[in-house]
Amino acid sequence: MEQFNLEIISPEESILLKNDTEEVVIPTIEGYMGILRDHIPLISFLKPGIIDVKSKNETMNFYVDDGIVEFKENTLSILTSKIFNLKNINQNNIDNIINDAYEGLKKENIRDQEKFILDQKIEVLNSIKIN
Repeated sequence: MEQFNLEIISPEESILLKNDTEEVVIPTIEGYMGILRDHIPLISFLKPGIIDVKSKNETMNFYVDDGIVEFKENTLSILTSKIFNLKNINQNNIDNIINDAYEGLKKENIRDQEKFILDQKIEVLNSIKIN
């Protein structure tokens, strides 16, 4: 399978740089989207979900809260404020994030967009099973 470049960046650090990526599935506002080499250029917003990264020798899974994704010239750039590799997380961390989201839903005057994002976050995080 043909490969492309992937960069995942947060304001604090570069999370992942790969040049042997074969496929990435990303959770966009429009729905989950698969990216392969030579995909048409795009810019989209991320919603809470799981990013699946496949290369020849490994598969990686990340939880992402939000962000922007851009694909051009066979480079996928993911810019996000909150992301973590699922292999480096434990159930207590997930439960704490879920509890924070539930607290956010209790706010008065919560906007529809904020409620949607928090509901998405809770749904995705509840689906994650840590062994």
